[in-house]
Amino acid sequence: MAVYQRFRRVFGNPAVRGATARKRNEKSTTGSAPFSPGRDPDRLGSIVEGLTARMGWNSPLARSDLMLAWAEIAGADTAAHSTPVGIEDGTLTVECESTAWATQLRLMRVEITTRIAERYPDAGVQSIRFSGPDAPSWKRGPRSIPGRGPRDTYG
Repeated sequence: MAVYQRFRRVFGNPAVRGATARKRNEKSTTGSAPFSPGRDPDRLGSIVEGLTARMGWNSPLARSDLMLAWAEIAGADTAAHSTPVGIEDGTLTVECESTAWATQLRLMRVEITTRIAERYPDAGVQSIRFSGPDAPSWKRGPRSIPGRGPRDTYG
């Protein structure tokens, strides 16, 4: 009978139980159950996307993605003869292998600009500038001067 009374005091009466047993019992009644709403972890992609939006990195990341995906945007054959150099003030500068390729890409400017606007709207590309290979030209340019210029020293 003494054993029964002791078990009843320890296990049967909640007031006699220790503080840890009461806390354990209170935790189990909170309603947390597996597969309940809000228990699934967030996907890594959505976490990174939220972080980039909060930090203001969407535009630089879209620009670098555009530079890396140039072959998909312009086409494999065209990308083999042209390379995007950079984006400044909403203008994408593309260096071409020859002046013929630069002319061909100027004819395709509308198509390429449309693809960029559809796939990378955060890049902020408004226009594209295609340039041929770098060769000295004294006739035109932002730093040209009127007159004979440096040619009068050639002989």
